[in-house]
Amino acid sequence: MSNTLQPADWIGLYGDYLYSLALLKTGNKELAEDLVQDTFLSAFKAREGFKGNSSEKTWLATILKNKIVDHYRKKDVLKNTGDYLADTEESFHTSFFTTGDQAGHWSPATAPKEWDTGNADNPVNKREFYQILQYCIQKMPPKLVPVFLARFVDQENADEICKEFNISSSNYWVIIHRAKLLMRSCLEKNWFSA
Repeated sequence: MSNTLQPADWIGLYGDYLYSLALLKTGNKELAEDLVQDTFLSAFKAREGFKGNSSEKTWLATILKNKIVDHYRKKDVLKNTGDYLADTEESFHTSFFTTGDQAGHWSPATAPKEWDTGNADNPVNKREFYQILQYCIQKMPPKLVPVFLARFVDQENADEICKEFNISSSNYWVIIHRAKLLMRSCLEKNWFSA
């Protein structure tokens, strides 16, 4: 693999790709643009250190990922996560599950439904699906988003995510559980039943 970088070509070759990643992970067009610009600037400054162990695209995407993690850290999005999870436990639980004698069972309105994936591989459907996915991510509580994206978009493991965002393992699993329930519910309302 060549370790020769082509900074003059980065915007044309990787700009749209990096922007779409940043937009997916932040839900904010201006912030996504700023993060991509910061990525290109940081990469240009660090170009002498590029060893060629990965592709140029992968290297830039990694720099962007680190910029996004730094953004969430600076905003302190996950500060007091344990308190937030405890404070919202009851309302979250009653939104999805029954109470009383049948406590812990799915409520009829929120029980998982069979998904008809139909023509999911159709390029038009993929584009529309990603728009709905972005919408669902934006609707998710901000404290859940970075962990959800690190797990299901970046495919990081739990230990890496806990270390990266300075959260406990138990908080990680609660966040993942809630984020998956919210994502499923949003997709069922806006994609699979639409």
